Order: sequence, then C-alpha cells, then structure tokens
Amino acid sequence: MNWTEIKISVSCTEVEKASAIANMTVPYGIYIEDYSDLEPMAKEIAHIDLIDEDLIKKDRENAIIHIYISEEDNPNEAISYLSERFTAEGISHIIDSSTVAETDWAENWKKYFKPVEIGNRLAVCPTWEKYENKDNRTVLSIDPGAAFGTGTHDTTKLCLTVLDSVISGGETLLDIGCGSGILAISSVILGTTYADGVDIDAMAVRVATENAVINGVEDKTNFICGDLTEKISGKYDIICANIVADVIIQLCSNVTDYMADDGIFVCSGIVDIRENEVAEAIRTCGLKITARHTSGGWVAFVAERD
Repeated sequence: MNWTEIKISVSCTEVEKASAIANMTVPYGIYIEDYSDLEPMAKEIAHIDLIDEDLIKKDRENAIIHIYISEEDNPNEAISYLSERFTAEGISHIIDSSTVAETDWAENWKKYFKPVEIGNRLAVCPTWEKYENKDNRTVLSIDPGAAFGTGTHDTTKLCLTVLDSVISGGETLLDIGCGSGILAISSVILGTTYADGVDIDAMAVRVATENAVINGVEDKTNFICGDLTEKISGKYDIICANIVADVIIQLCSNVTDYMADDGIFVCSGIVDIRENEVAEAIRTCGLKITARHTSGGWVAFVAERD
C-alpha cells in the first residue's frame, strides 16, 4: 500500500499551534523538523559543539511538519482541512504532498528519533540506537512504528516526567490512548505493579504489545483495542491520557469511574490556548488540579479528587 506524505512548512514561531492542528488529522502522530534551536540542543543533548555540515545548512526560521496518510483515508480531504484551519488561525503555510511506498514511510522518520533522558530516572532509546548509560538510568527501548509516542514530543515528555516523579512502587496505571505503549511500559519499569493500555487503533495496540515484549514487561502490561467504556473496568492509582484537548474534555465525564479513591489523573496533549477549557472540564467532574507543567507551548495537568 502507498501513502501520501504531506509536508507543511510554517514559521518556527507557529509550529506548536500548527502541529496541534496537524495532529487532528491522524491517530498515530506526526514528526516535525525544527532546527531553530539546533546549537543549544546539540550541546544539551549530545554535549558537542561540532555539528554536521548538512544540519548547519538547515532552515532555522521555518519548520516542516510531516504527516503520512494512507490512500484509503483520503489525503486530499486532509490537505483541504489543514489549509482551511491554518488560514482561519492566521498561520502562513505552504503544503506539499508526494506518494511514498510503505517501506520508505516506515523507515524515513527514524533518523529524527534519538535517545532522550527524562526526569531523574528514565531514558527512552529507539531499538536501533545505542545509548551510553552514564548515569545508570532506567532505559526504555521502544520502536513506535506507526503509533504515536517516542518520548521526544513535548506532550509525551511531560507525562513521562510526571510519572518519574509520582511512581514510588506498587501502583497500578491505565493509559488511555496508549499509542506506542510508552507510558504504560515506562510506568512498569519505574515500579508500577501492572499497567493497562487502551486505544481505538489496532495498529497502536499491536505496536504497544511488541514494545512490552522488547522491554520484558509483557506479563505486567495489557493493551486492548476498543472504546474505554466498553473494554476497561476496575480502579487505577494513576490514569494517563496523552491525547488532545477535545478528547480529554470528553473523557472528564467518566474518568473518575476508573480512579482509585486516592488516584491521580495525568493529562497532556493540551495546546496552551485550550488549557482553560480543559481545566474547567477537570474541575466540573469533581477533580482539583494539583500540578501544571508546560513545555514548548503544551500543557499537562495532574489532578486528584477534590
């Protein structure tokens, strides 16, 4: 099967808002080329001053958002939607598209996924990369395939940072919209007793299950394809939802049904211009926000029973 690669060029100053809109077109995530902070990030992540010459030549003022859509999912409709939304939001943009074979699509984005250290204990590393574990961190090996969740996106980093700080051992976790399984699997290697993940995308569930095997936690994780209310029962100490604002707002109507009495709700994927709406939905369902974290124009909340 062939796929359409959609490339959206926008100003780096608009990339957070544009990527939030782009994320609405696909269930399995996007990737972004943004070289505006190349030098400081090279020093921070790789601890180097010498940068590859090809990278030096990259555009520092404009970012490129990449989306892949299968032929059967009507790429032209997605392009029209994106153009209309960007225009309505006043985001100057250029959209280009091309056809790619599935094998090329599956491999193309891997060059943008590198090991990343998160919080005080965790490191996320793609299965095809080597990671020099100087600080003796807990390492999560992951191959996201077509599922969202590499640990490099701000929304996932925010969730992982919260999990690193709240998991002390023995908790249970539910990951709603599990994607690659990164949150559920990370929680287990950080100390939860077990973690369940649910996603409406069968491909995400398959990828998450495979990642659990890679990390040796398949006996402590369970990934389920389907709707939350139809597939999940019981109470959890930690509930995670790294999705988008609209879905989180809908989720607030029944999320407390799955929370233990002293449980917490961690939600991310909220672009900052939508945070007040999400905060109101959280309060309306009887929860109080106990922490707010931000990164790159994205917001994550931690909430518990009022």
